Amino acid sequence: MALAKSYKQTYNSTMNTYYKRLRFLISAAAKKQFPDYDTLEIAFAGRSNAGKSSAINTLADNKGIARTSKTPGRTQLINFFSLDETRLLVDLPGYGFAKVPPRVKKQWLELMESYLADRPNIVGLVIIMDIRHPLKEFDWKMLEWCAHFNIPAHVLLTKADKLKKGPAKATLLQVQKHIKEEGLEASVQMFSALKKQGISEIHQILDQWLGLDALETVKKQDSNIPKS
Repeated sequence: MALAKSYKQTYNSTMNTYYKRLRFLISAAAKKQFPDYDTLEIAFAGRSNAGKSSAINTLADNKGIARTSKTPGRTQLINFFSLDETRLLVDLPGYGFAKVPPRVKKQWLELMESYLADRPNIVGLVIIMDIRHPLKEFDWKMLEWCAHFNIPAHVLLTKADKLKKGPAKATLLQVQKHIKEEGLEASVQMFSALKKQGISEIHQILDQWLGLDALETVKKQDSNIPKS
């Protein structure tokens, strides 16, 4: 019991409570349904079975905010979630293993490319990869799109609990090396939704992209100004 309580306290200490305010906003099947440009947006992309929905649920500390499916890849829409009036998180359609016709997969890719190409307010893309199967064909496609559209990229190696510490660390280093060798740029981290591992790291990346770290600095500076 004491151990469980200690674990819960440790988990809560890694949570930035700001992300608990995440709320569903709208789903879009076409460009004309996208919200206006007056927000900062961070998108999440990943293979159908890489744990993207679980990652979003975990960083928001809300098990049901992003729907998980027993049939990976069934989500064919771009889902927008609101953090506040000026900041959104965006769940892009899963790609890869889904048992759908090639025509549908083609539509997914066209929809994602349209989103990445035509949203000047995107401040970052989180690319979800299963740590046991990283850097597959579509993962490289997302990294290349980020480079082409000048979008910062962060790789989240999910399901890190499935590997022992040594092999997990080796995979992290290999992914970093391969991305660099291809002349691409992306920060990389390990993550486990099950073990609540890597939450503070991904929050720091999101904070930076959304300007929350700068906002916090300003607040601290303002609090240190003597009141007249």
